[in-house]
Amino acid sequence: MSDATKRPGDGEKPNRTDGGGDTRRGGPALEAGYQLLLWLTPAVEKFPRSYKFTLGDRPMATVVEALDHLIAATYSRDRVNRLSAATLALERLRFFMRLATELRIIDLRRYEHAARLIDETGRLVGGWMKADRAAKA
Repeated sequence: MSDATKRPGDGEKPNRTDGGGDTRRGGPALEAGYQLLLWLTPAVEKFPRSYKFTLGDRPMATVVEALDHLIAATYSRDRVNRLSAATLALERLRFFMRLATELRIIDLRRYEHAARLIDETGRLVGGWMKADRAAKA
């Protein structure tokens, strides 16, 4: 199969350097949120069955909520409220990931990776908020 016809579901990991298509329209914060969801989805699938539908659903719903807010902020004139909501969702996600680590559902290496992705996304959202406020001033 040629490189042009390969898809992420064909036994390969998605190419994270390709920009992810339409997510680039919302800028780096939206792309970082998308990458976080892309990483978290298979990580939650590895949760033990006893936690997958309780503790596993909460981080997934939270990161989807954050991504929803980032998408809405992309098309909104009043971005600050949406970006603040995304920041709050990322903070809740930090706590869920910490809890999963302390319950030994995910190992320390995965927790560190998740924390880096969450921090990167949060910094980009904060930068977006700052730039939006500066543009209005």
